[in-house]
Amino acid sequence: MKVLLINGSPNEKGCTYTALNEIAHTLNAEGIETEIYHIGKDPIAPCRACRACGKIGRCVIKDKVNDFVEYAREFDGYIIGSPVHYGSASGVLVPFLDRAFFVDYMSGHDSFKHKPGSAIVSARRAGTTATLDQLNKYFQINQMPIISGRYWNMVHGQNPEQVLQDEEGMQNMRILAKNFAYHLKCKEAGEKAGIQPPASEEVVYTNFIR
Repeated sequence: MKVLLINGSPNEKGCTYTALNEIAHTLNAEGIETEIYHIGKDPIAPCRACRACGKIGRCVIKDKVNDFVEYAREFDGYIIGSPVHYGSASGVLVPFLDRAFFVDYMSGHDSFKHKPGSAIVSARRAGTTATLDQLNKYFQINQMPIISGRYWNMVHGQNPEQVLQDEEGMQNMRILAKNFAYHLKCKEAGEKAGIQPPASEEVVYTNFIR
C-alpha cells in the first residue's frame, strides 16, 4: 500500500513539509509506503473550463498536472498539505488540484474514487480551519473517505523549528497517520473478503432554472 503526500507549499522543506514528514514516518512504521510530492514554485494555470479533457483524456494546458494525474493513480491514498496564505490554500495548489481532479474525472478514470484522503495545513497563526474546509471539498466531491486525527489537522509555527515545538499539532499528525493506516488495512481486508465498493449510479444533474 502506498500513500502520496502532496506538498502544496512553495517551500520544499518548510513548515508544511515538516508536518507531512511526521505523517510519512508514522505511516512507514505502520508498514505503509509513502512519497512526498512537491508541487513547486512554477506558476500553474487555472482550469479553462473548456472540457476538452473529457474528449482527449488530458488537460490541454501543457504543464506538470497531466504527468501528476498519471502518476498519482497508482497510489492507495492521498494527503494534501498546504500553508495558509491569506486565509486559504496556497495560490499554486488550488489551480493544481482543480485541474488534476477534473481531468481525472472527465477522462473517466475516477482514480481517486473511494480512496481515503486527508488535508493538513500549516499556519503562523490563523486561517487554518477555512483552509481545511477548502481542501476537504476535493475529497467530498470525489467520493473519498476523509480521515481525521483527534483535532483539526493543523500545525503552527513560522519556521520548521517552531512547528516541531507544536507538540499537540505534531501529535495529531501521528494520530492522523495511524488512523489513515488503519483505514487502508481495513479496506484491504475487506477487498480480500470479497467486499466490493458501492455500485455507481448514473449521475443526475438538476437544472435549477425553471
